[in-house]
Amino acid sequence: MRRVLPLLCLLPLMSCAPAATGPATAGAAVARPAATSPLRAAFSDQGVAWVSGGQPCVARPPSFRAVCPRLPATVDVAWQGAEAWAAVPGIGAVVTLDGAPRSVPVGRVVALSATRVYREDGSAVTYAGAPARGVVGAPAAAVTDGQGEDYVLLAGALRRVSDGRVLERVAGPVLVALPSGARSQETPEVVDEFGTFRLANGRLEALDALGQVRRAVPHGPGLVGRVGQWVVTVTASGVVRLFTTSLEERPRP
Repeated sequence: MRRVLPLLCLLPLMSCAPAATGPATAGAAVARPAATSPLRAAFSDQGVAWVSGGQPCVARPPSFRAVCPRLPATVDVAWQGAEAWAAVPGIGAVVTLDGAPRSVPVGRVVALSATRVYREDGSAVTYAGAPARGVVGAPAAAVTDGQGEDYVLLAGALRRVSDGRVLERVAGPVLVALPSGARSQETPEVVDEFGTFRLANGRLEALDALGQVRRAVPHGPGLVGRVGQWVVTVTASGVVRLFTTSLEERPRP
C-alpha cells in the first residue's frame, strides 16, 4: 500500500514534511533491548535505524547522515530488506523512515522484527499486511536470526515464534539475534562471523571465540550492531560511531 502522507496530514499539530537532515552526531546480527529501554535500534547492511524518546532516525552508509522524520511517537524500528520501518501505534501503522514513502495499517503495533509486525495482543502481520504467525501477549522485543526465524522476549522469557518453544525461562533485557537462533544478554552485543562485539564495562569490547576480551576502547551506554564492514554504535542522544573489527574508529567526515 502506497503511503501515508495523506493519513499523517490528518493528524493535528503535525508536520508532514521530513525533519531537517544532517550528519549523524559522531564522537549498532541485531541486539534489541526490551520495550522499557529509552533506546531501540536495528542494524543491517543498509544502515542503522534507531528510536529514542519516541523520535525515530535512520543513517545510511557511506555518509551516515541522520534522517529523523517528524512522526507521532514511535516505539520500535526495523529493517525489512532495504527499507527502514518505524512502528507508530498512535496511527496504527508502520511507516518507512526514508526513501519512497510507504505506510501499512497494522493496528496497535508494539514490536518489529525483520519479517513481522507484532501487535499488543501478540498477533502479527508481514510488512505487506498479510497475517503471520504470532504469539500470545505483547512482546517486549523481537528479532529475526540469520535463518529467518523470529524470536521474542515475552513475559520475561525468550520464545521462538515458529513453534512457541521457550528457550530461556528467565531472560535478560537484551535480545540478541545469532546467525542461527537468539539469546538474551544483560548488555548489548552483536555476533557474526567476525566475532562478538559488546558494550559493557564502559567500553566497546571485541571478544574472541572463547569469550575473552581481545580489544577494547572507551564507550558509554548505547547499542551496537554491524553495518557492512563497520561495527556501529548509537546512543540515546543520537551519537553514531563507526569502528573497524579491530576497533579502530573511523574519523568523522
